[in-house]
Amino acid sequence: MSRWDAIVIGAGTNGLTAAATLARARRRVCVLERSECIGGMARTARIDGVEVPEIAHLLYNLSPKALKATGIDGRLALRPMNDVALCPEGRHAVFDGTRLRDLEGKAHVDAAAFEALHMRLCRFAGILVRLADRAPPELNASLSGLGDLGALLRTGFDFRRLGKAEARELLRILLSNAHDLLLDELPDGPIAGMLAADAVRGTHMGPRSPGTVFSLLYRFGRGGRAQWIAGGMGRLAEALADSARTAGAEIRTATRVASVMANEDRVVGVRLESGEELAAPLVLSSLAAPVSMQLAGVEQFDVEAVRRLRSVRAKGNVAKLNLVLSGLPDVPHSILSGRMVVAPTVSEVERAFNPVKYGESSSDPVIEAIIPTVHETENRGRHVLSACIQYVPHEPAGGWSDTLREEVRERALDRLETVLPGVSARVEEAQLLTPADIEARTGAPGGHWHHGELSFDQLLTVRPVNGLGNYRFGPRGYFLCGASTHPGGDVTGAPGHNAARAALEGRS
Repeated sequence: MSRWDAIVIGAGTNGLTAAATLARARRRVCVLERSECIGGMARTARIDGVEVPEIAHLLYNLSPKALKATGIDGRLALRPMNDVALCPEGRHAVFDGTRLRDLEGKAHVDAAAFEALHMRLCRFAGILVRLADRAPPELNASLSGLGDLGALLRTGFDFRRLGKAEARELLRILLSNAHDLLLDELPDGPIAGMLAADAVRGTHMGPRSPGTVFSLLYRFGRGGRAQWIAGGMGRLAEALADSARTAGAEIRTATRVASVMANEDRVVGVRLESGEELAAPLVLSSLAAPVSMQLAGVEQFDVEAVRRLRSVRAKGNVAKLNLVLSGLPDVPHSILSGRMVVAPTVSEVERAFNPVKYGESSSDPVIEAIIPTVHETENRGRHVLSACIQYVPHEPAGGWSDTLREEVRERALDRLETVLPGVSARVEEAQLLTPADIEARTGAPGGHWHHGELSFDQLLTVRPVNGLGNYRFGPRGYFLCGASTHPGGDVTGAPGHNAARAALEGRS
């Protein structure tokens, strides 16, 4: 039996972040990944010899503390993406992070209102993001509790600095819905539609759903701009893996964990499906909370914890469409080089949500798309279009069939054709991953990108559930380090970093 200081289950972004953080703290670490390759939802795949971002294609809220702790700060070539709000009627708009303009470069008619709202949301989100880089607060008499209290006090001071008017506004909108907030500030068009799409992306909610203002603020945590990694999303996993290996970690792919072993309420290692056993006093799982519970065995958790974990809401309704194109559509480069969002109005985003409630796909899906190959200087003519298709059910009535898959793919292509004329004729290869496919490939329940809804009853100390926050999970020495724990999903590295720090501090 091989012995380690820590075992990490899952070599996605969070698992690798945890592994690199632990290894650089001089712990002997072994990472176990069931897939043939590393990266999880942020891995790179190939279609007909062309590299594509298999699932996730952009970075939001990448944690600076995680980058520093893993030693990869400055090793990634990150490119901020302009936001492009696309509209079938041609009323497109481009936002470069400071200025909203039309395609001719002139100030957009809604520029002043949008920029004021954007700045205010960034200020509000900047206060909340302070809580993302550490474990959720534990207010008790321990030293860790004093540290948590200090973080809360600093957040309180930031809140006071807003001034009475803005502080009152933050409290007013925080639990409300994005539909009302956006249409109070903006006319219902592609600009408001883009923000509404950002508020619901990856969730089982529509703009009118309570709490969608918070999910919008979640997107705005570090300035509100998405980033693309030169060379593709897989470069992040490669950098994290290189850092972990350099510090002495071992990473095993195509290795499935059968169970987490425990003795007298403390983990002692893992058993692989091959029958091999690995011993370690620390086990960190980047898998979803219900899956991690099953690995350790429900007998390691009290009855109420088991009930809560089985009730975690995780209905995925985002499909991924990857296209290999023979060339670029005949539209301006300012469109093709940005993060393109097809959500013509807030009302249309809400209507698109309605069918998925009943197990049906939207006929007019909300789409976020990028063409990363336009930034490559040595491109040989073929291009990649990567698109997230919002409001595709995990399990439609009657199940998935080839005919239904084709319908979803064609609806997405028809939608893209309205804003990128000629794109359909240039498609050489197409790959559609439904939420069910994403679940099968990654193990994420429901194919949910965040391993669980980002709602107030599943955040901070109640993420994944009440009583199992702070990364500790069941038996002593067992920790959650994935998206199902604080601060949640997206490719940030924050859950992995925070969980590793909790394990190093002995929070067991």
